[in-house]
Amino acid sequence: MKPAVQQYLGLMRRSGNLTTGQELVLNLIRSKKARLVLLAEDIGESSRKRIIDKCHFYEIPVVVAGSKEEISAAIGQSRSVVATTNKGFAEGFLKRLNE
Repeated sequence: MKPAVQQYLGLMRRSGNLTTGQELVLNLIRSKKARLVLLAEDIGESSRKRIIDKCHFYEIPVVVAGSKEEISAAIGQSRSVVATTNKGFAEGFLKRLNE
């Protein structure tokens, strides 16, 4: 994962616009409040399928990028799935990811 992407994840966390943890993220997906979901590449297969299937069903963008270690270092917590409810942060994250 690029340093700019990790820094942006940290900014999202510090601003309070990042939800972490599988169950909390799934709740955001079900309530259609999530604007973007980020999964670690090394997340467990059953968790990956569950979250990706939910995102597709509720038409929420999902990105699989970076390892759990990289995501955890960026946000300061040990997590393999995060989501944002802020449209601007979601667009900014995708922009940095695709640079």
